[in-house]
Amino acid sequence: MNIFEKKKLERDEFRKLRDKISLDQRINVENNVRLYVDSFCKEYKNVGYVAIYWPLKNEVDIRSLKEKAILALPRCKEKKELLFYPWDKNPLSKDAEGILSPNNSFSLSHKQISIIFVPCLSVDKNLIRLGYGGGYFDKLRKDKNWRNIPCIGVLTSNCVSSISLTRAEWDIPLSGFITEKEIFV
Repeated sequence: MNIFEKKKLERDEFRKLRDKISLDQRINVENNVRLYVDSFCKEYKNVGYVAIYWPLKNEVDIRSLKEKAILALPRCKEKKELLFYPWDKNPLSKDAEGILSPNNSFSLSHKQISIIFVPCLSVDKNLIRLGYGGGYFDKLRKDKNWRNIPCIGVLTSNCVSSISLTRAEWDIPLSGFITEKEIFV
């Protein structure tokens, strides 16, 4: 079995686990993310944009952070390029992957983003993230300037893998993760 087949099996397994989470679990993860953002903003002065994601089916919704920080959302472009744009009052449109995102005239640089939150199907204790397989976040974080920005996974505790996930050479570990039970950063 090759690496792509192994990752597909892991995605299927953790997608089923994620689909079983309760609304209370999702709310508790969101609360922990909010607690972490509060402490992050207190620790670091001049916090720039907090980059989040537009939630897809059964992902934890952290858009309420808009009450606490200035937010950026990603936009998937051609050739697996991921750019972040300010989330302002302008209407969102679908990107190359069909996900709602800003379509502003200027994207943000790594210097303007203070922290990135990413959705996870799973993460292991080595901080290897299992996503949907598009490679957008890994491609972005291949650049050391983007890799230096804290990148925190968001998921429920039932999707934290007790064994190491399949790791490809392009997989870049996260800075930490947040569940309803722990803030591992």
